Amino acid sequence: MTDVFSEGRSVRSDIPFGGKVIVFGGDFRQILPVIPNGTRQEIVSASLSSSYIWAKCRLLRLTKNMHPTIGAESSNMESIREFAKCLIDIGEGNVGDDNDGDAIIAIPDDLLITDICDPIQSLIDFVYPSIIEQFRLPGFFSERAILAPKNEVVHEINNRLLSLFPGDAKEYLSSDSICQTEQILDSFQESLYSTENLNALKISGLPNHRLVLKVGVPVMLLRNIDQQKGLCNGTRLQITFLGKRVIEAEVISGENMAREFLFQGLI
Repeated sequence: MTDVFSEGRSVRSDIPFGGKVIVFGGDFRQILPVIPNGTRQEIVSASLSSSYIWAKCRLLRLTKNMHPTIGAESSNMESIREFAKCLIDIGEGNVGDDNDGDAIIAIPDDLLITDICDPIQSLIDFVYPSIIEQFRLPGFFSERAILAPKNEVVHEINNRLLSLFPGDAKEYLSSDSICQTEQILDSFQESLYSTENLNALKISGLPNHRLVLKVGVPVMLLRNIDQQKGLCNGTRLQITFLGKRVIEAEVISGENMAREFLFQGLI
């Protein structure tokens, strides 16, 4: 047996990590390995739970879901616990029949959208009831949000909500000029990289070319601007003023709630 030394301490080379304590954290159902063009079987085989070191790991489970109960009223605690348990059961595969990855599960009636003609409007009415009368009330938007799996659904919901707000919309455009290089672009390349094509791109993680806002609409930061002031990725704000190159917004989430900030540099 060979011993190796690290930081002045003797460690064993015949066991994982030399015997040091290593903590793996996170939800292993969501944090999956990236396998380019990999199949489901290849991704599962490359996950941590399929590794040879998994048998030597000690699994610790959290028993209390704190996030959904923060700020919740005591009268709603039981329904919140039932909803959280429903999500966990789905994630653990405890709902429905035995399956190899695909399963049909029964969704509780109170969570179903029954309007087949316009389900998005039905969802908006449920999450944001009487939005015209209540959008100026403190805490209205901080207590509710709509999540969607695809960007095109997000854009449709945003457009629907924007049309409900009173007042005129203001449009902000990104810079759409092409960087001039030493190489002269031919006609095919010019049509391929035209400003119209570039402006139509909607890529995850990249802001759209066209941003339309109204006073009163909620927005979310997608970048860390000033962490000390609470302007981080995920911070939610509500628009209070729209200028030509300046936007004023009030924080509606976190410890800096009700603080107002100016955002400049808009094209």
